[in-house]
Amino acid sequence: MSAEIVNLRQFRKKQARSVKEKQAEQNRVTFGRTKAEKSLTKALNEKSVKTHEAGRIETTESED
Repeated sequence: MSAEIVNLRQFRKKQARSVKEKQAEQNRVTFGRTKAEKSLTKALNEKSVKTHEAGRIETTESED
């Protein structure tokens, strides 16, 4: 029964790289949109708000 010899310095570096890569992947998902994609999303949201407001039925207050 012999155990595998592990260099702790290399193990720590490998683990740190893994953590940094996971953080980088998360950042790519969160912030990785182009300016065109951001402006398209903004325009679509504004259009949907205007469409929603255009369908609103106006009610009038009668005799206060």
